[in-house]
Amino acid sequence: MTISTGQALPEANLLRLGDQGPESVALADKVKGRKVVIFGLPGAYTGVCSTAHVPSFIRSKDALAEKGVEEIICVSVNDPFVMAAWAESTGAKEAGLTFLGDADGSFTKALGLDFTAPPAGLIGRSKRFAMVVEDGTVTLLNVEESPGVCTLSAGEAVVDAL
Repeated sequence: MTISTGQALPEANLLRLGDQGPESVALADKVKGRKVVIFGLPGAYTGVCSTAHVPSFIRSKDALAEKGVEEIICVSVNDPFVMAAWAESTGAKEAGLTFLGDADGSFTKALGLDFTAPPAGLIGRSKRFAMVVEDGTVTLLNVEESPGVCTLSAGEAVVDAL
């Protein structure tokens, strides 16, 4: 079942690349008492993810901050090494976005937002989505019908919805 507005985020430990290597990040700690945006996408370095989705949140960062968003978190079913390199190459790291890897896809599955597209080589990946989470509860959820589209889940759409 897909998560919906009004529901609490599932418990999850995601991964980031720290100074000493991969580090576990308890998502509950990141969202407790805070307003954050979490956006998920099919994969690092993929077309629409790199050319539209990530750039939309870089462009929208200030507007989201004006609406009370304290952090923008990108989650993908990738390892923390890939996520760190991708954040660097897209300019997202410099812009202040947080990139976390859901290496085994357990968080994505718990959200009910996983999909598989073998012809594209995408196995156990995330649907394209954006959500606003306030103190651990989903207050806005926009999910794209197709992974090749980035309209409802773009940063500008989240700004407009807030």
